[in-house]
Amino acid sequence: MAEDWKPGIVALDIDGTLLKWIEGAGSTYEQVEPAVHDAIHRALDAGAHVVLASGRSPHGMTPIADLLDLRGQDAERLWIVASNGAVVFRYPPLEVVHEETFDAGPAVKLILERQPTARVAVEERGIGYRVSTPFPDGELSGDMIVTPVEELVAGPVSRVIIRDPDASAEQFVELAKALGLHGTNYVVGWTAWLDLSPVGVSKASGLGHVASALGLTAADVLAIGDGRNDIEMLQWAGRGVAMGQSVQEVIDVADAVTESVYEDGAAIEIDRWFR
Repeated sequence: MAEDWKPGIVALDIDGTLLKWIEGAGSTYEQVEPAVHDAIHRALDAGAHVVLASGRSPHGMTPIADLLDLRGQDAERLWIVASNGAVVFRYPPLEVVHEETFDAGPAVKLILERQPTARVAVEERGIGYRVSTPFPDGELSGDMIVTPVEELVAGPVSRVIIRDPDASAEQFVELAKALGLHGTNYVVGWTAWLDLSPVGVSKASGLGHVASALGLTAADVLAIGDGRNDIEMLQWAGRGVAMGQSVQEVIDVADAVTESVYEDGAAIEIDRWFR
């Protein structure tokens, strides 16, 4: 990294990076620490583009952009990467500018044969999610509309969530490896939570779309994240930084490790470049 390097894009995961996890729950507090808010605004004031990049759906990300008082540069709207890279949108107002979809039916069928108690969810944009069975409180944003699995994956989708509150993340890692899940990308979350997306789609591919539109490259990107769905993003970025509480797979691919989310690690890293 050159001594005079400055990030042109600061790409930030949300849950576990900007927002603190609620211990024992599959959700985060919807509040941003002042240190994190201020560090992000120092980056904005210096001319960097701050891009949220999350596994959340678009309507689960706009409230966080509002919480952070995010703004685009030169009076432009924000760029946001949602659904683990499958959806890229501008805000405000919410306008999807790029979306990748796939046929999730075969993969979902395979998973449910092995994990019949698993719950399935597909985004219903602007409303919430269509679900095979309601998810635990706080895990999905918006409304939940109970829908038969066959209908959920009857057409192309940008992402499918598989969740089993009675299983563990380790069991889901083994399940995904055992099945192979050909034709899809997959990522396991902190709990027994599996995201399925089109092959080749990740936060990195979504950010690549944004960087290209801004006339920048991966070398201009500082990316910070904590989950398995951040691995490609951290590998792709000019500087990829893992949060202190990250799982080992994430730490192993990062260029550096900052403090945990409970110690405002994202703010500490951003402040290295924007004092």
